[in-house]
Amino acid sequence: MILNGSEILVNVLLEQGVDTVFGYPGGAVLNIYDALYKYSDKIHHYMTAHEQGAAHAADGYARSTGKTGVVIATSGPGATNLVTGIATAYMDSVPMVAITGNVSTPLIGCDSFQEVYITGITMPITKHNFVVRKVDDLADTLREAFRIASSGRPGPVLVDVPKDVTSDRTTYIPAPKADTHERTTEVIGNVEEVAELINRAERPFVYFGGGVRLSGASEELRKLLMTADIPAAYTLMAAGALKYGEKQNLGLMGMHGCYSANCAANRADVMIAIGTRFSDRVALNTTKFGHNAKIVHIDIDSGEINKNITADYSIVGDVKAVLNEMMQYIKPATHDDWFAKIAKWREDDYHPQDCETKLRPHQVIETACEVAGKDAIFVTDVGQHQMWAAQFLHHVKPLSFLTSGGLGTMGYGYGAAIGAQIANPDVPVVHFTSDGSLHMNMNELCTAVSYKVPVITVILNNAVLGMVRQWHGVFYERRFSSSEPERVTDYVKVAEAFGGVGYRCKTPAEFETAMKAAMKAEGPVWIECEIDREERVLPMIPAGGTVHDTIFN
Repeated sequence: MILNGSEILVNVLLEQGVDTVFGYPGGAVLNIYDALYKYSDKIHHYMTAHEQGAAHAADGYARSTGKTGVVIATSGPGATNLVTGIATAYMDSVPMVAITGNVSTPLIGCDSFQEVYITGITMPITKHNFVVRKVDDLADTLREAFRIASSGRPGPVLVDVPKDVTSDRTTYIPAPKADTHERTTEVIGNVEEVAELINRAERPFVYFGGGVRLSGASEELRKLLMTADIPAAYTLMAAGALKYGEKQNLGLMGMHGCYSANCAANRADVMIAIGTRFSDRVALNTTKFGHNAKIVHIDIDSGEINKNITADYSIVGDVKAVLNEMMQYIKPATHDDWFAKIAKWREDDYHPQDCETKLRPHQVIETACEVAGKDAIFVTDVGQHQMWAAQFLHHVKPLSFLTSGGLGTMGYGYGAAIGAQIANPDVPVVHFTSDGSLHMNMNELCTAVSYKVPVITVILNNAVLGMVRQWHGVFYERRFSSSEPERVTDYVKVAEAFGGVGYRCKTPAEFETAMKAAMKAEGPVWIECEIDREERVLPMIPAGGTVHDTIFN
C-alpha cells in the first residue's frame, strides 16, 4: 500500500492503539493534520489554546490511564512550547510521544522560517529522540518511539518529522502493535539476602515512590507490608498506592510529610526504598537521612542506585517482579513495639483546626474529596495547594492523583486535568490550583469549554504566591519580595467570559454547595475559595534539615 508520510504516521498511531491526540496545527504539520482529518472517525484530536497545554493534556491522559500520551506541534515556537511539558513528563517518568514538524530537509540548518533544532533542545529531557530524514524510516521510527516511551522506566520520546517527509510517498507495511508495556522480569541483586535482612529487622521501614505506581505493584507492596508487619510512607508521586487509613500507611513523608513518618524513617534499623530516588524533598540531608538504618534500594533504573544516597544493598528490576520474588523468602512477623513507638510520634502529628466562618485549606480539600467521591481523579498545580492536597486527600486509587513532582510545574494542572477527563469521561475530575498557578495557563479554559470537558477547578486564592511567601516569612524575615502581586482578577467573570460557570466561596457551607452544583454541570466549573494569606503548609522541614528541625507553626 502506497501512502504519504502523514498517512503512514496516522496508521502507525492506529497500530499502537492510539485514539486520542492533543496538539496545535501549523505550517510544518499541515500534511499531518490533513491526514488526521481523513481519519477523524478513528483518532480524536483535541486542539488546546497553547502547545504547553497540549503537552500537559497528553501527560494527564497518560498518568490517569497508564497508556502513552501523544502530542503534536508544528516547528519552531510550536515545538519549543512543548519543552516544559516534555520536561515535566521526563522528571515524573510519564510515557509520552511528542511529534514535531520541521522545515523540509533541504532547508534544515539554513535558519529557515520557524526552524529550530528541537532534538538538540530536548535531548536532556527525553528518554530518546529522533529526526526522520526519509519517509522509508518513518513507520519503524514511530514504532520504536512507542516502545521506548513505555518500556522499562517510562518517559517521553520526541520524533521530529520534516515537512517533505510528511508528503513523500512510500510503501506502508502494517505491523502488530509494539510491546509498549514491556516490563523486564530480570532482577539483579541478592533478593534472598535482602529478605533475610528484613526478616531480622526490629524496626523495618518502607519508603516508596512512583515506581510502585508505574509498575502496578500496589498489591505486591501491600502483601510485603502485611506479611512482615512493616510501616510505610510514600513520596508525592506514590500517593494512592496504599489506601488511606491502612495500619501500615503512615502517610506522606519528606519536607511537608507527617512528623511520625519522618520520625520512623529516622529511627528505622532497616529502610527499604522501593521505586524512589531519594529526592532532595524527602532526603533533605543526605548525610543524616536514614542514618540509623541499613538501606536497601530497589529500582528499575540502575542509574538511580547510589546517586543521591549510598545503599547498603541494591536490587535493580521492575518493582512488581522484585517484590514477587522477594515474597518467597519473607517470613510472617509482628513488630508491636515498633508500631507502639510510632503511635506515640503520631500524637505529635500536625492537625489543623476546622472553622465554620472561614475557609481553611484542609477543609476545602476534604470536602471536595467527599463530594467528588471515591472514584474521582484529583489533579493539582504546584505550590501550597499541591501540598495540602497531598496531605488531606484520602486517595483510594494509584492513578487518581496527578501532580508535577520532579519539575514542579506551575500551570501543569489545567491541561493535565483536561487530558485526564477526556481519558476518563465517566469519572469526576477535580483540579486544585491557586491564583498563582492558574494565571499561568488559564487560557486552557477555552479548551474545556469548546469540548464540554466538565473539569471542576477549585482555586485556593490567597492573592499571593503562597509557597514563595511562606519561605519569605520563615527564612527572609518577612521580606515579601515579589510574592504579593495583589492581582484583582475576578475569577467568576473570567469563567463566564470563557463560557464556563464560576462560583465564589468564603465559608465551608458555601463551598460544599458550590461543589455539589459543580458535580451536576455539563461543562467546566471554576470555584474560587478565598483563604487567608497567612495559611502555611505544615509541618515543614527546612531544606538541608532533619526531622529534628520540623516547624509546626
